Amino acid sequence: MNWKHIESTEDLEQLDKNSFEAPVLLYKHSTRCSISSAALSRIERKWHDKVPEAWFLDLITHRDISDAIASRYGVQHESPQLLLISKGVCIKHQSHMEVNVLTITG
Repeated sequence: MNWKHIESTEDLEQLDKNSFEAPVLLYKHSTRCSISSAALSRIERKWHDKVPEAWFLDLITHRDISDAIASRYGVQHESPQLLLISKGVCIKHQSHMEVNVLTITG
């Protein structure tokens, strides 16, 4: 699996732009949380090719971008959190132990 890392608001703008071509996944990860680590492992083990792009945000380092994501997509901040973005809109999201790439893209 090849994550694209969000490290700036410009990266978030690119993710949003790309979502008009095909849906993209956005995973918000806390490097200090064991639930986040378990969710990341589940995503990477169950990954499939239905979603062509996957973006990764380290929300400890980039909390400001996490807040921008919550505002932009109208989804309350949670961690870990997996969002499916299509045409600039969050069409599905999951958090905590519900994070599952198979169900969010199915």
